[in-house]
Amino acid sequence: MTSSQPCKQEDGVRVRFAPSPTGYLHIGGARTALYNWLWARKNHGVFILRIEDTDAKRSTAESVTEILDGLKWLGLDWDQGPFFQSANLPEHVRAAEKLLESGNAYRCFCSKEDLDAQRQDAEAKKIPFQYDRRCRRLSEKEIQEKLRRGDPYVIRFAVTEDPACTVAFEDAVYGRIEKKCRDIEDFVIVRSDGRPLYILSNAVDDALDRITHVIRGADGLANTPKQVLLYKALGMSPPIFAHMPLTLDNKKAKLSKRRHGEVVTLAYYRERGFLPWALCNFMALLGWSTTDDREFFTREELISEFDLSRINRANSIFNYVPDDPKNWTDPKAIHFNATYIRTMPLEELLPYVKQELQEQGLWKDSYDNEEEELFRKTVDLIRARYHTLKDFSTRGRCYFSDDFRIEDDAVRKNLAKAPELRELLPELAGGLDALEDFDQESTEAVFRTFAEEKGIKPGLIINAARAAVSGTTVGPGLFEMLEVLGKEKVVRRLTRAAELVPRAADK
Repeated sequence: MTSSQPCKQEDGVRVRFAPSPTGYLHIGGARTALYNWLWARKNHGVFILRIEDTDAKRSTAESVTEILDGLKWLGLDWDQGPFFQSANLPEHVRAAEKLLESGNAYRCFCSKEDLDAQRQDAEAKKIPFQYDRRCRRLSEKEIQEKLRRGDPYVIRFAVTEDPACTVAFEDAVYGRIEKKCRDIEDFVIVRSDGRPLYILSNAVDDALDRITHVIRGADGLANTPKQVLLYKALGMSPPIFAHMPLTLDNKKAKLSKRRHGEVVTLAYYRERGFLPWALCNFMALLGWSTTDDREFFTREELISEFDLSRINRANSIFNYVPDDPKNWTDPKAIHFNATYIRTMPLEELLPYVKQELQEQGLWKDSYDNEEEELFRKTVDLIRARYHTLKDFSTRGRCYFSDDFRIEDDAVRKNLAKAPELRELLPELAGGLDALEDFDQESTEAVFRTFAEEKGIKPGLIINAARAAVSGTTVGPGLFEMLEVLGKEKVVRRLTRAAELVPRAADK
């Protein structure tokens, strides 16, 4: 039996996030980075960022930038790197040469036609295809003759032919994994163009970086026995493996941009106004369970709670339904973000709101100076109903600009039904303008007295004022809203809204 002995941890925990820069940074990749980061931070270890860029045709500088920016936005700071796998190519080649010299690998000169014939034969016999190892039996003379002729070849790892051999390792999530060596074919480790394959490069890089734990998706589990064989043949100690469950959609399909579109990309959530830690908290629970029913964690709390033993074996579900405008991503993700916006310390939220307003041209320098307290009160007042940071510049636009739209529904329900509002609103504006103290108590008193004097229900003028000053039918309490908007804005908007009320003769 070939059993892996995890590498020694004299240096402490060392983990790595090793994305390929061939596209976008997606939710699955971000979750992998998060789990590695949490394990490093919990154990006061080292989190390494390695860019696996050996696929030169598909790797792009734009993808590298997106990866770095995405991790920075999430707050997943790395301790070493970014290292680029391509820089280690000489080490990968030397490892292949070492395996050739030790007899743990051999040159395979079989052509595509040879392999296709073997595959067809296996299909005809209804047995799984495995390379028949014919090149493993070539004599040294035959090998040298083929090399002299310049015959192309790949390098294959020579899996032991001992029928009693079993590869075994302990996975931190799935427990003990065993695979019989006879079920592992002599797999390719170097292409015919001389470039080492990922399975070899990855093992060599993990050894060079002294990685103690490899935390990755369960789709890498099938290749792990091969990597254990590689570690042993190279005289290296393998790391501890922890394979995370996959994240699937509600139809049990693996998340991908091709199938699901932008909703699986990290950039999508950044652009739609997600708070970084809210997304991290949501992603952490896609495949990891707490000791109780708790869902919300601060950064420090999640680091303290996180443990590899509580990574689930069952695949997690990303509950996304295309073309649902209300739930434009997993409803639970929206719930997490809204909860954070509503409950996080105001001092932590304000910089995010400031950035959103700056990006939308709604920020005023006075919010950093004489109107700082007003800005704080406004954000604190309106955040309870918002789901994303975008809501502050869209649904909350009226608090930061006079250039906002009065919704058709607000006009129809609160303004157009009562022609008398055409005269009442300017009169009300005059009464408010005369106030010396423009606070909740004073403005409410004006409304109540005004309604009584005019013989109208207070609700008529209150609802009309809400539509006039905010453009909508819902929101915080009206008098709280009026206080943060200020007398000048309120008087101006009430007067302006009167023009939206149809004349009695037009009814």
